[in-house]
Amino acid sequence: MSGPLWPEHGGVFMLSNVSTNISIKSITRIAILSAIAIFMSFTPFGYVQLGAIRVTFMHIPVIIASIYEGFYGGIVVGLIFGLSSLISNLSGPLAPVFINPMVSIFPRIMIGIISAYTYKKTKNASLTAALGTLTNTTLVLSMIYIFAAQTFANIKKIAIETLGKFLLLVGIKNGILELIVAIIIVTSIVKALKFNK
Repeated sequence: MSGPLWPEHGGVFMLSNVSTNISIKSITRIAILSAIAIFMSFTPFGYVQLGAIRVTFMHIPVIIASIYEGFYGGIVVGLIFGLSSLISNLSGPLAPVFINPMVSIFPRIMIGIISAYTYKKTKNASLTAALGTLTNTTLVLSMIYIFAAQTFANIKKIAIETLGKFLLLVGIKNGILELIVAIIIVTSIVKALKFNK
């Protein structure tokens, strides 16, 4: 390998031939945001029940991790969000739908990827929060339609022919609230911490 794993000065963990250096500070940030995501998943702060559908704010730590720690941080915290989504739904009526990782996990990881890419290119926290939120809402509903349409329709007791319209209405209702909250919280945190990439 071309470089030491633990430099004598600087305290930075370096992987040879890898462009990203993961510092102790970065690991700590990711761990804290992961802990927040886990905490939110088991409290009303993460999922809010609104009628038959749950609104989630679990994507916010993923977006913040993406802004602070790029792709790696966003993917890690997104994975934790996805796992919590799967676990929290196992005891509920939507278990047959969210047991599929394409529904429960894949969209959450993509939040991290899209958010990290958006912030890297634009440095705009509001836009990053908006696109991260839309990624979550759009992909979850799309994966339900692709992989679990009949199962979801049966659980909700709706005709399969009306499923597309039903999911669209859910996306609009949930997405607007999740979008507004994400933009407010993410931009407030970024401004408060005066983060400089």
